[in-house]
Amino acid sequence: MENEERKNRNKGGRPSKLDPAIHRYSISLTAEENARFLTLFETSGMHVMAHFITACVFQKGIKTVKIDKATMDYYMRLTSFYSQFRAVGVNYNQVVKILYQKFSEKKASAYLYKLEKQTIELAVLSERIIQLTEEFEKRHLKQDS
Repeated sequence: MENEERKNRNKGGRPSKLDPAIHRYSISLTAEENARFLTLFETSGMHVMAHFITACVFQKGIKTVKIDKATMDYYMRLTSFYSQFRAVGVNYNQVVKILYQKFSEKKASAYLYKLEKQTIELAVLSERIIQLTEEFEKRHLKQDS
């Protein structure tokens, strides 16, 4: 009776699984096969190699994630450009305020006219960037649809 009490007593730690994985198999791969296997594992996005192997053996769906460096670089630069564009907007407001504080009405209007011309060029440029981005997305990102 005392032995049974010891066995049933909670020893702490992780609870036992109902159906533990106790069967092990071993395979050998050539260097080329191993390189292919590791590439497939990395692109699958799985973190546990055993889960990946099990999914392969039982024909479960394996997701592969391909990262296009050119696309990532494009979007990083586009994001950087967008933040710079916002900074220009903030500076624009500050410049207009300073022009009216520091210069006469006539001189401030002359400078604002030049600033307005540059702003129109910037707006045209931003429209072109939006068009290029839409073309880029159609060609490279929406191929699944």
